[in-house]
Amino acid sequence: MLTRRHIRVKVLQTLYARHQSADEDQVGQEKFLTRSLEQMQELQALLLLMIVAVRDQAEKFTQRSQKKYFASDDERNPSVNFINNQIVDLIQNHDSLTQFAKNKKLKNWQQDDEYVIILFNKLKDASWYQDYLAIEGPSFEEDRDFVVRFYKEILAQDEKLYEYIEDKSLTWIDDFPWVNTALVKLLNKVVPSRANEIFTLGVFKDQDDQQFGQNLFRSVLRNHEELQQVLQGKTPNWDQERIADLDLIMLHMGICEFLHFPSIPVRVTINEYLEIAKEYSTPKSSLFINGILDNIIKDLMAKDELNKNERGLR
Repeated sequence: MLTRRHIRVKVLQTLYARHQSADEDQVGQEKFLTRSLEQMQELQALLLLMIVAVRDQAEKFTQRSQKKYFASDDERNPSVNFINNQIVDLIQNHDSLTQFAKNKKLKNWQQDDEYVIILFNKLKDASWYQDYLAIEGPSFEEDRDFVVRFYKEILAQDEKLYEYIEDKSLTWIDDFPWVNTALVKLLNKVVPSRANEIFTLGVFKDQDDQQFGQNLFRSVLRNHEELQQVLQGKTPNWDQERIADLDLIMLHMGICEFLHFPSIPVRVTINEYLEIAKEYSTPKSSLFINGILDNIIKDLMAKDELNKNERGLR
């Protein structure tokens, strides 16, 4: 599920693209925003399916090794721990994931199987992989620990896969770290009785989150003049032309939340944009944005213009 922070990042990216291109097609931009949010689930599905694809590659490798004319004892009687891994079986047999992949025609690892081979070869060379294969009848927890380690240390770290993800979608490169973190947390919590949680349809927690991104995007555009007016005079040492484009957009988004999203606490808004600035803007942007938004809050409160309900004031 998406967090509000990631939704804010998607809105920021869409507003920035609009600013850079001077494109006035709001309908097209909203479609881009919606599509970029939806594509996160496709990336999540692809990465889960990669785990299955690497397992299948391991099975092919084992079968080829058994047919060698001068096969060793280990090759004739190989460990099938990875092939029979219980977590991988849960992923492979997950109905929602299977149907989603079919609907979205996610056949990447059949068509671009060289990336599957790269990951399997890296796994095969890892000493802890051999340790796992040597376990006699691994438990569910041991299977789970192995899959999590494979994901964290090999799949999520592979530069070739990273480049592939970057080439496939403009927005995926920013989504990749978030999806990786979410999947590792998810895999760590997998138990047989809650296997359905491995993959759930829908990227939003609820209807409010689903509407939040679109509402924020529209509100920033609709209230542009008002947001500019609130910001006027709050940057005494900076002409607005000198403020980095990303920083200016984040300030507009923050002010917009102060004025037009009454249930969002002011401290949540400030903290969210500080963290986003640290990741996406200049090294000093977070301090700059913090100072400006803090001054604006004080000014709005003094004028009794801060539009917050009881929850939003916490």
